[in-house]
Amino acid sequence: MSLRIPSAFGLATLLLVAPATRAADLTSQVDAAFSAFGPTTPGCAVGVALDGVTTLTRGFGMADLERDVAITPDTIFEAGSVTKQFTAAAVLMLARDGKLSLDDAARRYVPEVPDYGMPLTIRHLLNHTSGLRDWGALEGVAGWPRTTRVNTHAHVLEVVKRQRALNFTPGTHWSYSNTGYNLAAIIVQRVSGQSLADFTRARIFEPLGMTRTSWRDDHTRIVKGRAQAYDLVDGVFHLEMPFENVHGNGGLLTTVGDLLAWTSSLAAGKIGGPGFLAEMERAVSFSGDPTRGYGLGLMMDTRRGVRQVDHSGSTAGYRAHLATYPDPRVSVAVLCNGSNGGATTRAYQVADLYLAEKTTLAPPPAVTHTLTSEETARVEGLYRSTLSGAFVSFIHDKNGVRVEGGGALLAQSPSRFLTPGGQSWEFEGDRARYTDRYDVVPYVRVAPVTPS
Repeated sequence: MSLRIPSAFGLATLLLVAPATRAADLTSQVDAAFSAFGPTTPGCAVGVALDGVTTLTRGFGMADLERDVAITPDTIFEAGSVTKQFTAAAVLMLARDGKLSLDDAARRYVPEVPDYGMPLTIRHLLNHTSGLRDWGALEGVAGWPRTTRVNTHAHVLEVVKRQRALNFTPGTHWSYSNTGYNLAAIIVQRVSGQSLADFTRARIFEPLGMTRTSWRDDHTRIVKGRAQAYDLVDGVFHLEMPFENVHGNGGLLTTVGDLLAWTSSLAAGKIGGPGFLAEMERAVSFSGDPTRGYGLGLMMDTRRGVRQVDHSGSTAGYRAHLATYPDPRVSVAVLCNGSNGGATTRAYQVADLYLAEKTTLAPPPAVTHTLTSEETARVEGLYRSTLSGAFVSFIHDKNGVRVEGGGALLAQSPSRFLTPGGQSWEFEGDRARYTDRYDVVPYVRVAPVTPS
């Protein structure tokens, strides 16, 4: 019996067919993750980059339900808070230009910020440790929740200059606040003499070939190829477009391809010069976990044992997520135009598919305790943060206990729960403690109030 050795041509064919077959299999699995979207629903675009090269872009569902326009990889969406890293990058560029320092007092450039008798720096604005309250939440209390009127940066400044105290001493806690990023956009304009839109177009978008990226600094501007945004209400889709001119905290109009060009360029050092990305990823954390923290518009964490740099986004009906895994060099961008898009969940699903090809993943967290009805009742209710005053409500449904408006929590014990992202809630009597990527936040149960 003789051993048959393939010819050089046959061996090359085998080597080419195997990767091609695997790529097709991965594409089919990505398609399955977005199978809920079709010709009667909004949907999402997804993109994947491996080793700095975009290898997959797909579109699912409809960009415009009224005109039957399908989503393609080139469809433009609003990226929500994924935007923040671009605003932070603009400020960091000005710092490298010698025009400012991240450790300068914010009041030096925005004197409308009150003097609280303690240092409040630009860095505090960018890593959410300023103690400034979120202007959108305050407008909501005043009767004008976001998306109910055309807010501008003038409105933001009006709110800021009337804030009599901070939630905490700057630099001592972490609390997400869009206010810091709107002030950062104002700082870019005042220091550079250019609007944030003009500055980033000249310094970031054009050099990187991000030809389909711009800002929603004028909500009435016509944007060719933009998906309309929708909210699902009682099983019916309704338009839910952002009609405000506030930006910097959000407001970036972009595509999955442009987002992947950005992450690849950052990793390759093509933007900002040496050490630029390291400064963007310089994290602050008060949670006691050195692997989890917030940098300059970037969230640092691990996912199933792999280092992760990511950010989610949500504005009106748009949902977004951009995640990069530096060590296996995988990046995933998901942009959706429906409030039920689940951009973060789907981005993680796609990331896991590609990460598994390049590294060994730890098993995902799982439910390890089955709650009784009495245990569920002890957790349910309305809780208020004693740090920021923010409220959160716990309810239950067929899937278990969850934060109202969020996904189901994973029960680890009768008093400890994990979010799908790995954050934890711990309950003791009428008190709760939330440990996120950056800080430990105490909550207390309160009685709900129904005003007349």
